[in-house]
Amino acid sequence: MKLFDIAGKDVLITGGAQGLGRMIAEAFLRGGASVTITSRTAEVSEEAARSLRALGDCTGLVADLSTPGGAVALADQVKARGRTVHALVNNAGKSAGGRIEQLADATWPDLMAINVQSPFTLVRELLPILRAAATPDDPARIVNIGSFVGHAVPLRPTFSYGASKAAIHHLTRMLAAELAGSHICVNAVAPGYFPTRMTAAIDKAHMAEIPNRVPLGRLGRPEDVAGACIYLCSPAGAYLTGTILPVDGGLSGCR
Repeated sequence: MKLFDIAGKDVLITGGAQGLGRMIAEAFLRGGASVTITSRTAEVSEEAARSLRALGDCTGLVADLSTPGGAVALADQVKARGRTVHALVNNAGKSAGGRIEQLADATWPDLMAINVQSPFTLVRELLPILRAAATPDDPARIVNIGSFVGHAVPLRPTFSYGASKAAIHHLTRMLAAELAGSHICVNAVAPGYFPTRMTAAIDKAHMAEIPNRVPLGRLGRPEDVAGACIYLCSPAGAYLTGTILPVDGGLSGCR
């Protein structure tokens, strides 16, 4: 069965050197895809790509997606390589938390730029090669990494982060409607709590309590988020677009 076959696909994963992005990159490489990852620093990007090449064809690029200009520069790098992009995973992001009295206004522009504006800009700039890769039977794919806090209220306040993830969820739907005629499927994955550098910033007492509040009783594992992304980018997901797929152990669906 070829339902989940991604062999031979060219996949671009922003922020793929660390965290969820690295989990996703490893799975695509194991499935036979060629993967390009990005990081803000050359050292991190090169080291991650070198390590991941043990699994398959992996290239590391440097991209600072904190501004739309950085997204344009990344798209230019990708286009200059002369390769197509069958799937784009917009994973690079930033988080911020804190109670309303503690949340500085300065956190908002950075979060919205990285979590919402740069994914939009990257999609816009890569449209020609995404369209070139797309066919009616095998659409090109865009997967935006959202969060369960984009549609559910967490115990720990995340005002700017939650608002940015709600925005990327709705942007996903709008892009899906716009690009369906070009045979490009646009979906989002909304992870819950996974052990990453981002969740490492949560205080230990709160983190220890989280599995007790997740209906399935545990944190997410690499295969959970990676499997969702492979599903959306494989033949099995060719008839899905405009979907927000929760991968949160039931946090949003069972509450």
